Amino acid sequence: MASFGLWAFAHFWNAFGALIVTALHVGLAVLVTMHVLLHKRDVPAAIGWMGLAWLSPIIGPALYWMFGINRVRRRAYRISRRYAARRPPPPPIGTLRSEKYAALERAVGVITHRPTLAGNTVRAMRSGDEAYPAMLQAIADAKITVGLTSYIFAADEAGTPFIEALIAAQRRGVEVRVIIDGVGSGYIFSMAVFRLQRGGVKVARFLHSWLPWRMAFLNLRNHKKILVVDGQRGFVGGLNISAHNLKACDPRTAVRDMHFEVRGPVVEQITEAFVTDWEFATGEELRGLTWFPQSPPCGPALARVVTSGPDQDIEKIEFMFLQAIGSAQRSIKIITPYFLPDERLVAALELAAMRGVDVDIVIPENSDHRIMDWAVMAHIAPLLIAGTRIWRAPQPFEHSKLMTIDGGWSLVGSANWDQRSLRLNFELNMEIYDHDFSALLSEKIAARQGTEITLKALYAQPLLVRLRNRAVRLLLPYL
Repeated sequence: MASFGLWAFAHFWNAFGALIVTALHVGLAVLVTMHVLLHKRDVPAAIGWMGLAWLSPIIGPALYWMFGINRVRRRAYRISRRYAARRPPPPPIGTLRSEKYAALERAVGVITHRPTLAGNTVRAMRSGDEAYPAMLQAIADAKITVGLTSYIFAADEAGTPFIEALIAAQRRGVEVRVIIDGVGSGYIFSMAVFRLQRGGVKVARFLHSWLPWRMAFLNLRNHKKILVVDGQRGFVGGLNISAHNLKACDPRTAVRDMHFEVRGPVVEQITEAFVTDWEFATGEELRGLTWFPQSPPCGPALARVVTSGPDQDIEKIEFMFLQAIGSAQRSIKIITPYFLPDERLVAALELAAMRGVDVDIVIPENSDHRIMDWAVMAHIAPLLIAGTRIWRAPQPFEHSKLMTIDGGWSLVGSANWDQRSLRLNFELNMEIYDHDFSALLSEKIAARQGTEITLKALYAQPLLVRLRNRAVRLLLPYL
């Protein structure tokens, strides 16, 4: 009788436990479904998350909680709202300062909620050999403030002079703030962070945490490259701080890049991008004339900063790409180290080529990520069919991110043409309305046009190579 009672209790407990687990699974799946329906715009992603929640009990909802919820947007929105309130609204279409590109200027103003600012000069510099000395001199000349953001900050032949210059500036009374990405410069340990902190410099590791429930942020990276000095001089572009960017170091994995020194009123927008990231990372608000002095006009260029990231700025750079492509009448020139745009951008480029616009895209002969190179080769056939020309830049690895439209509008900055830059990374680009500057960038892009990729060569690849490339392309949202 006792054994029967134990059997009955065990049977009841198993049935009750199964009921509890089932109820928990259904409850969590319902919560995930409700959250997805309210917050996910991308239909395939929404269907995927809901399917995972229903078909993978407990595990599916846990994965969604860790990786599917954008936790950075609300905090970033609170910070950016204060700065957005200080900006003037975009001017009416009849008062825009760029006549030929008025529609593009207006659209980007609506996208970014920032005005174009006149009176700027932008100086192009090639790789670390030209850019690092100018940046180090600016830090040495700093009297009030220095703000620096870098995705990669190596404590090597290139990084050590920056570490020493920043510490020296701090010691002579300059307010120095440095943001280093929590993954790009080493997640376990960053020698640059260690040396800067030991020298008294305030450093923030962007979205870096040892807490397990914050590990989901590892996929969100600050890819910006910013230096602002005294609110008067800015440096932006694609250049990290590493010996790979110096010819003198003769690195085995050399990198060629473009960086830009900026003077004029638009430096205030660069500073704003830095201080909002600093507050996001540390909670410290940097404000007042110390960081935002008046920058008098000093050149002919009309310019505006465009930021993007998985926060309040999501998709802004992609929307700007789409608007610029749609505005093109004669030419589109692009150079990028990684070219894996989504179907919207591919379709926009195809349509531009079909309507007679000369579309030239330059990608590296070999990048620093072989899997990316394989995926690119499976991604470009529709563009070639539409009439786009795609070129390989010969070694060394070309890391520049440049774009020009019709010889008068240019874009420089940190964003690549891939899903990571357009959806996951925090990025900073700058648009410039200036014919002379656009002509210079167009020449730089054309100079790197090596071998042209043809459809014949693409289709002549061995079957196993094409299968490999197409299989890797399925990772497009994560590359």
